[in-house]
Amino acid sequence: MLHPFESSPVFTVVIPARLASSRLPNKPLADIGGAPMVVRVAQRALQSAAAQVVVAADHPSIVQACQAHGVQAILTREDHPSGSDRLAEACHLLGLADDALVVNVQGDEPLMDPALINQVAHLLAARPEASMSTAAHAIDAVSEFLNPNVVKVVLDARQLAMLFSRAPIPWWRDGNAQGITALPDPRPLRHIGIYAYRAGFLKLFPTLPQAPIETVEALEQMRAMWHGHKIAVHVTPQAPGPGVDTPEDLQRARALWTSTTGA
Repeated sequence: MLHPFESSPVFTVVIPARLASSRLPNKPLADIGGAPMVVRVAQRALQSAAAQVVVAADHPSIVQACQAHGVQAILTREDHPSGSDRLAEACHLLGLADDALVVNVQGDEPLMDPALINQVAHLLAARPEASMSTAAHAIDAVSEFLNPNVVKVVLDARQLAMLFSRAPIPWWRDGNAQGITALPDPRPLRHIGIYAYRAGFLKLFPTLPQAPIETVEALEQMRAMWHGHKIAVHVTPQAPGPGVDTPEDLQRARALWTSTTGA
């Protein structure tokens, strides 16, 4: 949705935050530079062009922590099976129109680039044939290409996603004959877990049956593609800051936060 007086799209950032985490208990409340991680994520998002930034929490303690730092937060149900389901409820609670643009910034991405938030919102606004937009960047290490925790994406000529996979794609038939020791050219793309949606699609998404490839790969975005929805992809030259899933990730994020902000 474009503002009538500006070329910039009007969009809302929603940050899903779930208290339970098997690898890092109470992850959204983990301290980074003197504030909870989810607050740091919101502060980064507030540096974007978003009209509003809202944390969609599953526990009152997250809401209270956000409010203590002046961050808007709403309480959603605890039993949502995915972040997308939580975002769908947030759209209802916020009263967003079906054509409203919503950017999903993960609650464990305290170093998310505000410019990337703007870019995925702009991309979706410019691509009416797409139900979603996301981002990717070129992989520069074979180890990342081989890592199943690094999701890869292959694009078509229109910069729409053809396939997401944890496998090393595209498969270099000739170059990989003796094993994967080098990257194909052009370099494969790593998917970055930031999404923009139209609120109407977010409300629809939880009602769509899961796709077989989604359950095999554990990649929720494949559900949208399996049902015929298009995903536009912005390719950025900048690798994203690391997300936080483990105690080791948290220590690295703390060090990077201090080095980049001085806080």
